[in-house]
Amino acid sequence: MDLTTRYMGLRLKNPLVASASPLTGKLDSIRLLEDAGAAALILPSLFQEELEAEGARYATSNVPSPADYKVGPRHYLELVRRAGRAVDVPVIASLNGVTNEGWISYAKLIEEAGAKGLELNIYFIPADLAMTGQAAERRYLDILRSVRTAVSIPVAIKLSPYFSSVGNMALALQDAGADALVLFNRFYQPDLDLAQLRLLMNLTLSDPGEIRLPLLWLAILAGRVKVSLAASTGVASADEVVKYLLVGADVVMTTSALLRHGPGHMAVLLDGLRNWLASRDFDSLEPVRGLMSQRKLKDPQALERANYIEILQGYGQG
Repeated sequence: MDLTTRYMGLRLKNPLVASASPLTGKLDSIRLLEDAGAAALILPSLFQEELEAEGARYATSNVPSPADYKVGPRHYLELVRRAGRAVDVPVIASLNGVTNEGWISYAKLIEEAGAKGLELNIYFIPADLAMTGQAAERRYLDILRSVRTAVSIPVAIKLSPYFSSVGNMALALQDAGADALVLFNRFYQPDLDLAQLRLLMNLTLSDPGEIRLPLLWLAILAGRVKVSLAASTGVASADEVVKYLLVGADVVMTTSALLRHGPGHMAVLLDGLRNWLASRDFDSLEPVRGLMSQRKLKDPQALERANYIEILQGYGQG
């Protein structure tokens, strides 16, 4: 059975990618993920704040010290080098930032360390009420263009679902030089501790109920953009993998399921995908990918307002 796919110009043995997590930051678990079938690995993000802290030499009390971070700029390049030597699958680095100043040049060092690609996680919340939507979009595009001039390796953008026009932003990022779009970035939102009246910043792992928004936009974008499309969020079983492929994803990324069940769960996802394909007499991914994207549906509007109305009117009548 042929499960090979292409993502951001890289040829992968299958569409399953281990996205950034503590598991991809350790050589032992990196090897276990490869053994379990991961076709590529996204290293944990290196944060803009870490690079700025090193550049400032920790001169002010506002700047965190390296001890506040898990990896650190100097160790990150070594992680890229060692991970690239430890496994045969592509190792993709990740940069997390909010401006195009002071840290973009580090992308070139990541490339020189051997990363096969770079994922930009632009974790930016426009909390300034005076900032326009155009200004927020421009920040993404400026960062991408700056990185694109610094490196020759393929670059992916982890996209937010909160743009007023996701499709138009996808085209703009494509024109600015993105090789892939990852749908979607999960913004970790605070909760409140009512007893102590303080913010709770605990991490909540994703669940399958979260796939619907990326499923919708992958179905809309598939075949309409030239860049690769990666599905991210809510992948717990092979069912989510298959659904994402059916709407047009080139690869499917998972983090939470691997943190819950360990690196070996990648093999469970891969076996489930193979079994689903075999049960329907598919011998490769090609006839499956995008089979249920919007452009291939008999009624393309089923993904838009008409289906929304039908769902609401039909609720509770069964």
